Amino acid sequence: WRRSFITTDANPYYDSFVRWHLLTLKDGNKVKFGKRYTIYCIKDGQPCMDHDRSEGEGAGPQEYTGIKLQVVEPFPEKLKPLAGKRVFLVAATLRPETMYGQTNCWIGPHIEYVAFKAKGDEVYVTTHRAALNMAYQGLTASDNKVEVLLRLTGTDIMGIGLKAPLTSFEVVYTLPMLTVKPDKGTGVVTSVPSDAPDDHAALQDLKRKEALRKKFGIEDHMVLPFEPIPIIRTDEYGDLAAPTICEKLKIKSQNDTAMLQDAKERVYKAGFYDGVLIIGEWQGKKVQDVKKLVQKKMILANEAVIYQEPEREVVSRSGDRCIVALCDQWFLDYGEETWKEVVGRALKNVNTFTEEVRHNFVATLDWLKEHACSRSYGLGTKLPWDPQYLIESLSDSTIYMAYYTVCHLLHGGTVNGSKPGPLGIKPEQLNRGVWDYMFFLDAPKPKTEIPDAALNKLRQEFQYWYPLDLRVSGKDLVPNHLTYFLYNHVAVWSKNSEMWPRGVRANGHLMLNSEKMSKSTGNFLTLKQSVEIYGADATRFNLADAGDTVEDANFVEANARS
Repeated sequence: WRRSFITTDANPYYDSFVRWHLLTLKDGNKVKFGKRYTIYCIKDGQPCMDHDRSEGEGAGPQEYTGIKLQVVEPFPEKLKPLAGKRVFLVAATLRPETMYGQTNCWIGPHIEYVAFKAKGDEVYVTTHRAALNMAYQGLTASDNKVEVLLRLTGTDIMGIGLKAPLTSFEVVYTLPMLTVKPDKGTGVVTSVPSDAPDDHAALQDLKRKEALRKKFGIEDHMVLPFEPIPIIRTDEYGDLAAPTICEKLKIKSQNDTAMLQDAKERVYKAGFYDGVLIIGEWQGKKVQDVKKLVQKKMILANEAVIYQEPEREVVSRSGDRCIVALCDQWFLDYGEETWKEVVGRALKNVNTFTEEVRHNFVATLDWLKEHACSRSYGLGTKLPWDPQYLIESLSDSTIYMAYYTVCHLLHGGTVNGSKPGPLGIKPEQLNRGVWDYMFFLDAPKPKTEIPDAALNKLRQEFQYWYPLDLRVSGKDLVPNHLTYFLYNHVAVWSKNSEMWPRGVRANGHLMLNSEKMSKSTGNFLTLKQSVEIYGADATRFNLADAGDTVEDANFVEANARS
């Protein structure tokens, strides 16, 4: 097809187009540089964007507050090699405002932990996975390196005394919790039984069951004196939300997992939206207003750090489990309020065909933030102003619909631009002025050897096809590529809203026999195979009956045979 093309620097015409695109964004102050948290592949040595992943597409960094719980001397036997050092168990929490209510710290008895060198001659204890994330976030003694001092199991650090920030207890203790996950957070969990149903249930289990305490070497003074501390008041649950809802739902132990999940969702929602802090310097203020204030207070006091990790597992195409790294990067400033507001206005005029797709766009605009547009190596165009970097694949393909309108004139007949098209234009003749004239109505004629007739033909071709009436793509691309597509169109054509997209149709995926198609499982069928097995008519009827719009279509072979 004469409008087919390769989207890397192997095609010098498209390479020139992408450089023009990114320079236009930079001129509009849409491209920034600085340190930011990003999903990162250690094996590849660069950020791992959505199209570079085999698992975890759409996942971003999740921010936690890393609470520093200082180990109180004398150290237990396994920690004695660290005597004299400042040793901290680092717990990851999403609720720093609840640290006023800490009564203990949960440890997974069978989880493997490491003690490693941190900044400032301190020692942190977490899982090795968390330590690796910290190493790439400037939290370890040596950047990008975990210097392990000790390898430990949960039982090695069970029942030790800790000094916890903000709580009224002088010392709290590490206690066992079998549901602590080694692949989420740091493997160290703060306990706030006043506002966390799981914590309340687990603490009550230990108080009631002497045999459970003895099993893990927990002495009575580490558990029995500790009662929930009222810290947050809500109209629905009072100032001891977790005990209240556990009693209301008749939760008897930490094994009532389904009821505890329900209780957790109810209590956390009430606490965030309606809760008022009733302790500390911000008492009387709404919880949602003090979360960042409490976090900042602990960080300034060296009682906490910012810690981030992927919100779910991300695996690169090279097979590496990714981490979150704090990198120097060029990034597109998605989420910037002015730009976001313009995209919101543009979306109102886009036909999405279903309300579900529109809601997904609106939701994406609410959470989408900066996106790294550069990487160290791979396929793509070099960043024009910083050629040590390449432009990554979700940043060089957001307005290529405009390129479709003219590519057949530039290099028709070749997908790689190896020879000029019918207008006889060479790639080196495509300076910024030529691209501006092609795509912007108010651009002056450029200084170029390209004949006026050829310039005008390119401009007329673009104006004939644009604005884009319909973009069709998979529903899974709404949270990334399709939203980037809107952001880039309103930025590049900021002076001419008539060129903004008019329609986006998102389709579902095709399932086979009610299951996802997968070559690895054998549940896979090509269109050619279906025609050969069932015939063209049966295939057509079955596809028509399978479903459409954003719902996943289901091709059932039993129907094709009937």
